[in-house]
Amino acid sequence: MSRFDEPLTKALDPKTAKLLHSVLGLETVGDLLRHYPRRYAERGELTTLDALEVDEHVTVVGEVSRLMRKPMRNRGGTWLEVEVTDGNRNKIYLSFFGRGSHVAETRLKTGKRGMFAGKVGLFAKRWQMSHPEFELFEDEAASAEEFATAPVPIYPAGKDLTPWAIRRAIGVVLDTLGPLEDPLPAALRSRHRLTDLGEALVAIHRPKDFADVQRARDRLKFDEAFVLQAVLLQRRNASAAWPAKPRPRASSGLLTDFDARLPWSLTEGQAAVGEEIAADLALSHPMHRLLQGEVGAGKTVVALRAMLQVVDAGGQAALLAPTEVLAQQHHRSISAMLGDLAQGGMFGGTAVSLLTGSMNTAARRSALLDAASGTAGIVVGTHALLQEHVQFADLGLVVVDEQHRFGVEQRDALREKAGGGRPHVLVMTATPIPRTVAMTVFGDLEVSTLSQLPSGRAPITTHVVPAAEKPHFLERTWERVREEVGLGRQAYIVCPRIGDLEGDEGDLTVADDERRPPLAVLEVAEMLASGPLAGLRVAVLHGKLAPEEKDAIMRSFTRGEVDVLVATTVIEVGVDVPNSSVMIIMDADRFGVSQLHQLRGRVGRGGLPGLCLLVTEFPEGTAARMRLDAVAATLDGFELSRVDLEQRREGDVLGAAQSGKKSSLKLLQLLRDEDVIETARGEAAALLAEDPSLENYRPLRAEIVRLLVDEKADYLEKT
Repeated sequence: MSRFDEPLTKALDPKTAKLLHSVLGLETVGDLLRHYPRRYAERGELTTLDALEVDEHVTVVGEVSRLMRKPMRNRGGTWLEVEVTDGNRNKIYLSFFGRGSHVAETRLKTGKRGMFAGKVGLFAKRWQMSHPEFELFEDEAASAEEFATAPVPIYPAGKDLTPWAIRRAIGVVLDTLGPLEDPLPAALRSRHRLTDLGEALVAIHRPKDFADVQRARDRLKFDEAFVLQAVLLQRRNASAAWPAKPRPRASSGLLTDFDARLPWSLTEGQAAVGEEIAADLALSHPMHRLLQGEVGAGKTVVALRAMLQVVDAGGQAALLAPTEVLAQQHHRSISAMLGDLAQGGMFGGTAVSLLTGSMNTAARRSALLDAASGTAGIVVGTHALLQEHVQFADLGLVVVDEQHRFGVEQRDALREKAGGGRPHVLVMTATPIPRTVAMTVFGDLEVSTLSQLPSGRAPITTHVVPAAEKPHFLERTWERVREEVGLGRQAYIVCPRIGDLEGDEGDLTVADDERRPPLAVLEVAEMLASGPLAGLRVAVLHGKLAPEEKDAIMRSFTRGEVDVLVATTVIEVGVDVPNSSVMIIMDADRFGVSQLHQLRGRVGRGGLPGLCLLVTEFPEGTAARMRLDAVAATLDGFELSRVDLEQRREGDVLGAAQSGKKSSLKLLQLLRDEDVIETARGEAAALLAEDPSLENYRPLRAEIVRLLVDEKADYLEKT
């Protein structure tokens, strides 16, 4: 009998177990049984081919409509082209060469239906697959009568591993599976009319009909929501039990002086959120709050006011940034906003120190001393702040900017530096988050939202530039850059790659050896400086430059000494140059929706109208182009976050790898399953109130342990 925790190497033949591990990251029987079908096929229903995307590994259900032998170019012999239709005039063409072409010709006949799996390409406006794996429905082991009603599971697969091979492996472990302990208490299952775990797993992998599928999905969805909410609520309860030194607002001090010097009034949202944070800081247990807001909503000012409150109360604040460019930007902007209050000493202010990994020895030693002695009330840094030898005199507040770049261990390492008790924690993100995602991803944090932009923000116009279809649009793009520079303004040009085929710095959504390499900063900058932008002052910025060089380039750009900055996504967040009015994003289809929205937010910050141009070679109607059209259609980050989530695949919503490897959310859809999440959260809260350590619910406790042990569950890192 197989057990849920049994390695696949014991339950299956070595070759299959190795493939499941290398392609899908599956290691145990439980991992395999939780690899649920992406969809189901049934006789008479074909895949709609107009939803395909270039370079995807897909499985299509289609009907063979024609076979054609064609001569090989430049050499003897022939190859086989098979035309497959979806029944709606859409076609995909399968190519077979050599011996494989004769095998395919023997088995594939006009009118035959089956499943075809491989990587999709687009050539001469025709969808194509080269040497796809295939299985005809008549090859199914099930009887024709059974197949007439039973849905056929189609699993997320990959290169060298077909959906039907996965189905057979699952069949082997289902046939030998022993009794399962159910993590959901019987009373809870009864209340919500949920089937037990064993029945649900059989039904989702071997459904007799679609009613079976729905019952199984209802149960397994609830599992995902319930276990995750239990984990998050346990974390929240544990955090609340830790002591923290209260940091109440002083009647006078740095914060009062800072507010008096602000050249503008806080927005209503900034003031309200500031009061929430101030109240949290005054408590004797640590604040754990998420501050989210639109690009340019003024989160930095809110965070700085919280830091000053802590400094007034005798403590220190640390601001953790994901990149050196952003850390340097924060250090400059905080120092500028504080003015002489940032000089400390006789001026009655507090020193603001910067600590990054690549500072020279003298500067690093000085920053370490300022932090350890308490001279620096505010310390801004990168991952260098997490190192063991970095000490603080009295760390009272940790501000984490762009939280999704840091993991649990990194955040906790900084929290442990507080000494007596825990510091208060403020997490900032400029990626707006829908309510159900906030409730799930950041379920152990209180959430504050800034949706109101400060006055003086100019609108940003966004257009898609179809470079392949309309080359003259790209020519016009460079003319617009020259026009803006002629008006005394500046421009950003963002590329996905540095140059010389180094790794990308961005969150690329499409990358494959068969496509041309992504456009590179060094190549594009050289092309522009000697071509369409000749005569303009062009500089480059990327993550592999020395810190002093990056800082010098950003300072030059800020002072207006550079007209055009060609950069990677190191400028994605936090960079604030009010005179910049144009953002050109090359190969924009290679970036995610949220990242494009962040990049766009670098312009329109100084009262000047902003222009963002998204350059792509993808044709109209493709998924990549539709994603860009969605960004161009709205400036509402919350709306775009929904678009972003709706376009992601199972297991990717919470930030796991795009293949969905090892994510525990396979079925739960955060935008559509709000009622399931809310119900599961309520049930988990009631259960933990009754039994905080889950002593009487050992199967649930074991499931939570399994979830926490999985180091690849990226969504837990976000909390």
